[in-house]
Amino acid sequence: MSRAEILGAIRRGLRRGALPDDQAMALRARLAGHPRHLVPARSQVARPAQIALFIANVEKEFGTVARVASLDDVPAAVGDYLAAANLPTDFAMAPHPDLLGLNWASRPMLTPRVGRAQGTDLVCLTQGYAGIAETGTLMLPATPERPTTLNLLGDVALVVLKATRIVGPYEAAWDLLRQELGMPRNVMLVTGPSRSADIESTLELGAHGPRNLHIVLVDDDPTAIG
Repeated sequence: MSRAEILGAIRRGLRRGALPDDQAMALRARLAGHPRHLVPARSQVARPAQIALFIANVEKEFGTVARVASLDDVPAAVGDYLAAANLPTDFAMAPHPDLLGLNWASRPMLTPRVGRAQGTDLVCLTQGYAGIAETGTLMLPATPERPTTLNLLGDVALVVLKATRIVGPYEAAWDLLRQELGMPRNVMLVTGPSRSADIESTLELGAHGPRNLHIVLVDDDPTAIG
């Protein structure tokens, strides 16, 4: 069934016809124009301060960050984090070129399994599409090289993020996504590990997803080094 047929069936079920011309025109203009919301001034700062703001906001939301000089340092950073937290050294890993090209053999204790996460995976590693300094949020679109299951099923979420992919406000991240990928079927915005305080206002980490979020931040942006 085509998209038009599906939407037509929904309209018939709701007893709705086509939108009036003025409403249809306004809707098309809004979709094409991407109107801007208020942009907080706190994210409109120099690059070193922007990176520092991103890290501070991640840590404020119970995440952790390790900075490394290059992608070549990622396997060591992952190994050190897992060892310090007494976590298993086998993990599910996204089939992203940045990760597939790393020398995982340099840390022989690590055992990455490339592909989607499974319910038995405790640790998952993915590649971060963008970081938003405004709130310390990760943008993780669903693409073949970034399976969404890696963001949800593991108890520990590891994310490799390049400093050049950190932007100030949300609007800049959405602009980047539209320019490079269009609009994927799913885009996750992750701010810290999963948590809830629904029961007796007691904060519980890992309520609906990963209990721990650790970002390996690659310092590939010379302008971001203060």
